[in-house]
Amino acid sequence: MDETVTIVDYRAGNLTSVRLAVEKLGRRALIAGDAEQVRSASRLIFPGVGSAGAAMDTLRALALDGAITDYAATGRPLLGICLGAQIILEHSEEGDVACLGLIGGRVRRLDVPDGAKVPHMGWNEVEFTRDHPIWDGLAAGSSFYFVHSYAPAPADGTTAIGTTDYHGTFVSALAASNIVACQFHPERSGRIGLKLLDNFLSWNP
Repeated sequence: MDETVTIVDYRAGNLTSVRLAVEKLGRRALIAGDAEQVRSASRLIFPGVGSAGAAMDTLRALALDGAITDYAATGRPLLGICLGAQIILEHSEEGDVACLGLIGGRVRRLDVPDGAKVPHMGWNEVEFTRDHPIWDGLAAGSSFYFVHSYAPAPADGTTAIGTTDYHGTFVSALAASNIVACQFHPERSGRIGLKLLDNFLSWNP
């Protein structure tokens, strides 16, 4: 397929790793920080690391908040990764900040007992709670790489397609219409992560 995959650059991302993973799968990748490039994308990946407040400030300063919202409204496929999987929701406890609101819900700090390590970092299993094309060909209980202190809490529980246990269960993957998002990093999750990315790159919602 001769499709360029656009990766949103808002100064909060593990962009090189995502680009290299896309290119390893035989696709062309464009790292884009321009609003019109994002609006005109045929397939969009919205990665991110860092804090929700700083990310939203940068998105607004670059007019990328509106561009991502406009893109999502077209029905073309969008993948959120880590921070990008959080700020597609309506609000984040991290910095008490309003987010993009593409999916209803909030982002909450991981609820762990005193003494438990936060951020949650390393490999952990994802339970596939609902069928979705990104899970095609992946074994139940596959492990992915996480680095995070907050996690999505969607308002509609049916949007959750994967959960993970870390001193309690949190939503680690969600999907609604043409949007799919994962709290973990597929681009850092070896063969399993590449398979998930490949599934996204062939998904036509």
